[in-house]
Amino acid sequence: MIYTCTMTPSIDYTTYLPSFQSGELNRTNEVYYYPGGKGINVSRVLQRLGIDTTATGFAGGFTGDYVMDFLKQEGVQTDFIQTKDITRINVKIKADTESELNGPGPNITEGQFAQLTAKIQTLSTNDWFVLAGSLPNSIKMDDYRRILATCRENNVPFVLDTSGPALKELIQEKPFLIKPNEHELGELFNVTIRSKQDAIIYAKKLVETGIQHVIVSLGSEGAILVSEKQVLAATAPKGQAINTVGAGDSLVSGFLASYVMNHDTSAAFQYGVATGSATAFTTDLCEKKDVIRLVDEVKIETLEWM
Repeated sequence: MIYTCTMTPSIDYTTYLPSFQSGELNRTNEVYYYPGGKGINVSRVLQRLGIDTTATGFAGGFTGDYVMDFLKQEGVQTDFIQTKDITRINVKIKADTESELNGPGPNITEGQFAQLTAKIQTLSTNDWFVLAGSLPNSIKMDDYRRILATCRENNVPFVLDTSGPALKELIQEKPFLIKPNEHELGELFNVTIRSKQDAIIYAKKLVETGIQHVIVSLGSEGAILVSEKQVLAATAPKGQAINTVGAGDSLVSGFLASYVMNHDTSAAFQYGVATGSATAFTTDLCEKKDVIRLVDEVKIETLEWM
């Protein structure tokens, strides 16, 4: 079972309109209500790819109920911890320019976090754990490190998909996979990534610390994957990007969906890039048929064997 953990889930209220005028009445052409959060996105796509998954984290109020009901209707198992705080609503405005209004995350108590820790302690070597998205400041970084250390000690491979100081701190627990973009990779080393070669150099430095796989997304230039044994480059399929929200999460889903079946890093990378691209080409998260259509368009090149 692949377990995903979203500390600060949301309902993403996404609106589409030709233009947005601040301070005036704006009428939208279409709106969508989706459960949001990086871990939730990973679970939704995994389920669409035919992989069983359980979404956990913290949810509360009528919005939390909506998130859990939505996931259950899609076949995603849920195991959220109830909070007194209402799960936030994030407003995404898609117009001539894009704007976002993101609500605050919940205040997690020690008791609630202890419930999450207890759930993670039950995972076994047949399970996977994905910690994704922003991490509330109400929890100490040492507490996050402890749950990842628990995974490592119990031989549960885990994926870490966050950013900023949290990413820099938690990569010390040696995750199976991280997926920074070029800017996030640069932030880890206080440098600017200016080329694919720069990305490879600094991704190798992360692998040397014990991280098994580092995927760096490079926008229209595709992505690279660096592991202990090889460096791979992927070209992204051609298409019109409609929605970049969830594309990176979908890449993680596609990689895991393929890897847990065949343990082939190159094939998993190809499938992951196809999955991320399929989501970028639609208004919501991708469907499996969209991924299958794009897989052969993703070209994988081996740059180095080590």
